[in-house]
Amino acid sequence: MKQQEQLKAMEQYAKRVLDSDTSGHDWSHIERVVNTTKTIAKAEGADLFICEAAALLHDVIDDKIVQNPADALKELKKFLTSIEVTPEQIEAIVSIITRMSFKNHQEKQELSLEGKVVQDADRLDAIGAIGIARVMCYSGSTGRSIHKPEMKPRENLTPEEYRNGESTAIMHFYEKLLKLKDLMNTKYGNELAKGRHEFLELYLKQFYAEWDGKR
Repeated sequence: MKQQEQLKAMEQYAKRVLDSDTSGHDWSHIERVVNTTKTIAKAEGADLFICEAAALLHDVIDDKIVQNPADALKELKKFLTSIEVTPEQIEAIVSIITRMSFKNHQEKQELSLEGKVVQDADRLDAIGAIGIARVMCYSGSTGRSIHKPEMKPRENLTPEEYRNGESTAIMHFYEKLLKLKDLMNTKYGNELAKGRHEFLELYLKQFYAEWDGKR
């Protein structure tokens, strides 16, 4: 099976898992990440097939989406084998999608060049105007409040604390979104992140002014 046919099959697989998502991790998110991934991969000289495959599949085993990530990973490997992706390629793809999540960043997971590319593309979609829309969407889907002024950002979180502890949409800016600019791996990712980061700061300034009835 040719690589373009394999990528098309992966696209259909990801759509099946994610198309009904309402948390901000839907197919539109995947499309944006794939497009940004291609741009960065070309600039960095990374393997385009591995990059695009990982971008397409990076959320299909995420515990925000599936009930049992371990079972989802087994199913994914079986699927990739069925469309004749080589064992070496499967290992490269799985290595990326199991290590790139922000919740693991304290553990300083080692990533390949392709992993760094996909991670940047995914993180770029978490900041700026779209990032704000997504955090509000995710907060609504999980019953998380918009803002509680008495709450303070949590630091040095374990993956379990990051995912399951009490937080708010606004605290998520401090616990994740505002940190992403300085965590970019590539020159292109870093350049794009600067403008999106500035928009986050502008949004927060306006948010607090409106919250206090001053603007």
